[in-house]
Amino acid sequence: MAQDTLNHVKETTASKAGQSKVEFRHVSKAYGDEWDLEPVIENLSVDVLPGELTVIVGPSGCGKSTIVNLIAGFEKPDSGKILLDDSLVTGPARDRMVVFQESALIPWQTTYQNIVFGPKLRGDLKGNALRAEAERLLVKVGLSEFKNKYPLQLSGGMQRRAELARALINNPRIMIMDEPFRGLDAMSRGLMQEFFLRLFEENRRTNLFVTSEIDEAIFLADRIVVLSNRPAQVREVIEVNLPRPRDYKMLSSPEAYEIKREAMAILHEEAMKSFKSGAGADFAETYGKAGN
Repeated sequence: MAQDTLNHVKETTASKAGQSKVEFRHVSKAYGDEWDLEPVIENLSVDVLPGELTVIVGPSGCGKSTIVNLIAGFEKPDSGKILLDDSLVTGPARDRMVVFQESALIPWQTTYQNIVFGPKLRGDLKGNALRAEAERLLVKVGLSEFKNKYPLQLSGGMQRRAELARALINNPRIMIMDEPFRGLDAMSRGLMQEFFLRLFEENRRTNLFVTSEIDEAIFLADRIVVLSNRPAQVREVIEVNLPRPRDYKMLSSPEAYEIKREAMAILHEEAMKSFKSGAGADFAETYGKAGN
């Protein structure tokens, strides 16, 4: 078999397995009136590699959520392009599922109804097949006993798990996580990080994860993309070569410490730029605590 054909087969197989590639190519995005545009992302080029968990960190307000919206197709770049397995991203689609900072569960639907909502609406998974997949995911996320509960009857961690199941039932080619554990208390957040990591290590679905917590980034990531101050560009891509499966003990290893030192040095430099523009106090406070 010719090498080009072999590569095409490998790429197709990876896409079917939820191991797709996302490419940002010279992407720029600005907001505001035409005569007073504020650039948020400028000439950004970065890859989210197949089967990897790529984590984005950067100063507060640098454009991390804008990157999420662009990949999801909720917004369009002013220039440049975003590719999913060589196809241009032009709008939202179920091959890119987002879990947001705030819960997006439908409050008048049960856990089960929330999970099956997408496939049921589209009609692409029906009857026993839909029921069986929903039940499988309920077991996977540990919510079988809570399938008839409404969102307000669930803890914050349970709501996050329900949203993961609701995204996974669509079998996306990439999962996009926009600081999904930000509103949880410290214990729930740690448990959700471990739970999410187990899910990822089980299926190796391509993931883009946005966070403001450097320890969370190191614990989860295959690669950490460190962004500059606004307008965002890639300052550094740091390989996280910690073995999998992982546990929190690894964060105290010399390897993890060196990754943290390198990332913190860049982030501190970018935070100072934010301060000079009057936009970085909250970021510096967060990362100052993380560095103690």
